[in-house]
Amino acid sequence: MGDDKVKAEALQLIGMFQVLPRLVVFDLDYTIWPFYCECRSKREMPSLYPHARGILHAFKEKGIDVAIASRSPTPDIANTFLEKLGIKLMFVAQEIFSSWTHKTDHFQRIHSRTGVPYNSMLFFDDENRNIQAVSKMGVTSILVHNGVNLGALRQGLTDYSQNVNTSEKNKQRWRTKFSKNSTSSEKNEH
Repeated sequence: MGDDKVKAEALQLIGMFQVLPRLVVFDLDYTIWPFYCECRSKREMPSLYPHARGILHAFKEKGIDVAIASRSPTPDIANTFLEKLGIKLMFVAQEIFSSWTHKTDHFQRIHSRTGVPYNSMLFFDDENRNIQAVSKMGVTSILVHNGVNLGALRQGLTDYSQNVNTSEKNKQRWRTKFSKNSTSSEKNEH
C-alpha cells in the first residue's frame, strides 16, 4: 500500500473520531522503522515501516502535532536517518537520548517544550515497559508489534477517545457529588 493510500485511510480513520489527541508521540526503533539505530551506519539509507509515512502525513494534515521519544544511545544516527527520510522537520519535539527511565524523562521534556498535558497525548512504542511507565503519567499508550500501522492507529484513537470520555464522566460524577455535598452542608448550617 503506497504512502498516499495509507494517508487517505489514516485521514478517514482520524475523521471518525470527535475527540483527538493534541500531540502524537512516536518511538523510533521498531516503531517508525524496522531496526535499532545503534546497529546501523550513518552511511546507510534507512527505510520506514510501510504505513509510517502516510500516518505521519495524515496527522500533519489534520493539524495534530507529532513528536519523538526515543531512548537510542546513538541520537546522531537517528537524526541523520530522520533527515535522509525527509521527515525530521515534521516533529515539534525530538527527545532522542539514552535513558534508564522508561521514557518518563522524555515525556517531561516533551510536555515542557510543547505545553501539551499528558492526557492530551497519544504514544506508540514497541516496548511494553515504556508503555506501562508512560501510561502511568496519563498518556494513552499503544504497544505496536510490527511498527506503527493503520491497525495501531485505529487502536490508539479508540483508546484515546475512551480515556477522554471516561475522564469526562468521572469529572461529571465528581462535580455532581461535590455540588450535592455543598448543598447539603449549606442546609445543615441554617
